[in-house]
Amino acid sequence: MTSIGGAEMVDWNLAVATATRLARPGPEVSRDEAREIVAELRRHAKAAEEHVRGFTRMIPDGHEPADTPVLVVDRAGWIKANVAGFRELLKPLLDKMQDRRSNTAGGAVLGAVGGKVTGVELGMLLSFLSSRVLGQYETFAPPSRDLPSSDGGGGRLLLVAPNIVHVERELDVDPHDFRLWVCLHEETHRTQFTGVPWLRDHLEGEIQSFLEETDVDPSTVVERLREAAQSLTGSRPEGEEEDEGRSLVELVQTPGQKEILGRLTAVMSLLEGHADYVMDGVGPQVVPSVAEIREKFQQRRAKGASRLDQALRKLLGLDAKLRQYRDGERFVRAVVDEVGMDGFNRVWTSPNTLPTKAEIAKPADWIARVHRRAES
Repeated sequence: MTSIGGAEMVDWNLAVATATRLARPGPEVSRDEAREIVAELRRHAKAAEEHVRGFTRMIPDGHEPADTPVLVVDRAGWIKANVAGFRELLKPLLDKMQDRRSNTAGGAVLGAVGGKVTGVELGMLLSFLSSRVLGQYETFAPPSRDLPSSDGGGGRLLLVAPNIVHVERELDVDPHDFRLWVCLHEETHRTQFTGVPWLRDHLEGEIQSFLEETDVDPSTVVERLREAAQSLTGSRPEGEEEDEGRSLVELVQTPGQKEILGRLTAVMSLLEGHADYVMDGVGPQVVPSVAEIREKFQQRRAKGASRLDQALRKLLGLDAKLRQYRDGERFVRAVVDEVGMDGFNRVWTSPNTLPTKAEIAKPADWIARVHRRAES
């Protein structure tokens, strides 16, 4: 990434250091327990491959899911992986902002100071998120010395062991069942990207198009990060309402971006909803307590947490992600009920057969467009 006077827009190393320092400690486990948990998660991830393939009838194209690593990480490992991913995806936007800053008076000083400030603030946000993510199929991150990626340029599956243990204890559910249930969700994401060869490039292209359309002053992005950091520390200015915080995504919505964002929302709803549908569909055969787990997990999602947690969710767009799980799962269920799993799998034919945002809400419209018109 280009820099001014050697300073980047974001001090990524400082972001990692800050997030790692502030991340909450995980639940207490002995060394032997930790080894057993890691080994079991790896076994469940392997077993989930066959379960997901059998249920979805999706066969990886060109390489096996096993070619993409399964990494059981702690919170610090998740932070490092996600900083690498952010750095890669945000490069076009940050380069554009860097060029704009270079043409302003005192740009070199602003670059040096601003990069560190933003690094600290990004680190604070990542420390918050690092205790909440159970697993993640990482699609875009470049190879790392700390975290390997597949030789074929594919993604890697991350399972965040401390968070999985924390939630299973909080919900008071069978830990072995819960760990497999989580693996089924994340394995579905891995199967989506390994079974649909065009999906990764399509999604990356949409994201880069969104970022290329961005025309925003660097100070505006920094101000949003500062709002998030203030939410974390409780230092929001007096008189400012907590519920007035805006999502970071709302910063950068030109008319072109709104159109792209609609398509991204639809595909993310599809991917998340499909994973939820699969984990519950496979569950009764291999996870004896799946009904109890789902009920308690849904209650946990619906209940939310503190006002602090709610404010940060809104700022980071996490409320939208929760809607994606719900709306996407309803879409998948409705389509499979109507045309069966093979009929649903037409969704993976090409970018043109992906549902639109409107079709996610009205699955019959997608069926009419993709099935009935194709058959007429």
